[in-house]
Amino acid sequence: MSLIPSFFGNRRSNVYDPFSLDIWDPLKDFPFSSSAISASFPRENSAFVSTRVDWKETPEAHVFKADLPGLKKEEVKVEIEEDRVLQISGERNVEKEDKNDEWHRVERSSGKFLRRFRLPENAKMDQVKASMENGVLTVTVPKEEIKKPEVKSIQISG
Repeated sequence: MSLIPSFFGNRRSNVYDPFSLDIWDPLKDFPFSSSAISASFPRENSAFVSTRVDWKETPEAHVFKADLPGLKKEEVKVEIEEDRVLQISGERNVEKEDKNDEWHRVERSSGKFLRRFRLPENAKMDQVKASMENGVLTVTVPKEEIKKPEVKSIQISG
């Protein structure tokens, strides 16, 4: 857990937190305002940026919660990669358009999303569990107790 307060609002920013284990994504929250850049990165990538994940550590486990409104569990993938990386990905489909519809505002994102987190050494990688309820994905990664090295006292002769 970081002891550094966020200077960018009430949310912790892992990008500026040197103690964070979140894998930094240099394109996250980057404003694509130029039309040339926007053509290279279509609007559907906006879902990638807007997927928020909370990570808390309890005495027993690391718990990740992701808000994924409107998605079914079949549309979300939770994977463990080599080097203790937890990956949460999926895709929000674009709402079907009817020629008679007149859109006044489009703020809900659609497209693919991906979040990756490097897990600490004490994570039990073979016991990860995931569940989804009311649009909230919860991934629980149990922790194993790290044994402290035994200290043996040596008698000094002489």
